[in-house]
Amino acid sequence: MVFGTDLTGKMAVVTGAGGILCGMFARTLAGAGASVALLDINLEAAEKIAGEIRDMGGTASAYEVDVMDKDMLESVHARVLAELGPCDILVNGAGGNQACANTSKEYFEMGDIEGDVVTFFDLEYGGIQKVLDLNFLGAFLTCQVFAKDMVGRDGCNILNISSASAKRPLTRIPVFSGAVAALSNFTQWLAVHFARAGIRVNAIAPGFFVTRQNERLLYEEDGAPAARAAKVLAATPMGRFGKPEELNGALLFLLNNEAAGFITGVVLPVDGGFGANAGV
Repeated sequence: MVFGTDLTGKMAVVTGAGGILCGMFARTLAGAGASVALLDINLEAAEKIAGEIRDMGGTASAYEVDVMDKDMLESVHARVLAELGPCDILVNGAGGNQACANTSKEYFEMGDIEGDVVTFFDLEYGGIQKVLDLNFLGAFLTCQVFAKDMVGRDGCNILNISSASAKRPLTRIPVFSGAVAALSNFTQWLAVHFARAGIRVNAIAPGFFVTRQNERLLYEEDGAPAARAAKVLAATPMGRFGKPEELNGALLFLLNNEAAGFITGVVLPVDGGFGANAGV
């Protein structure tokens, strides 16, 4: 039992489970007693974490999947069902931003179109679509596939991993901010849709945590904080980045059917006060 949450007998599916945060979520769920299916496009990364869980005495299997490919999701779902049983908990963590959907500068200035910078006008459809699909459509399709196991069974949960930038869009990343805003909205929609089918649907909106995806944005090659890191810390009242393990309490609280049994449609910020800070 972790933080008072006992998931013994539950089967949890975690997408993006080869990454730092979602890999931690998989380990935490296993530590609370759940068997875990780790889904990731990088099978080697997911298998490494699944192996760690098995070494600790837990039950875990890794599966390669592209969450933007529904046929592939259906195939993996059939394997998970046969090997681990029906899904009780779905954590949609696959996502992230890509440079192809970012502008170079925070503010547009006259002359930028002719300059050697990537402006809003330069963002191409392919990059935009990729980030939108990964962060919104991937969760949408995964819910379509795995929530079929849940309907009509009390005590099931879907937990989406959104972002602080869903509420307050960050400069330079318009597509990611829009995509996670859509994910937060979808969390609320799905919570209403499944409210009488035994499924609670909530989300966590992390603030700034250092991961492989954002490390180069926050730190220079020599380890010194980048200019963007200084802005982030200045806007975070607690004055620091989050520690990955500080997300575990929110994860297990929202999945605890006794502690949070009447909570659905909530997007819970875990951001050190970032979303509450007007900056003045």
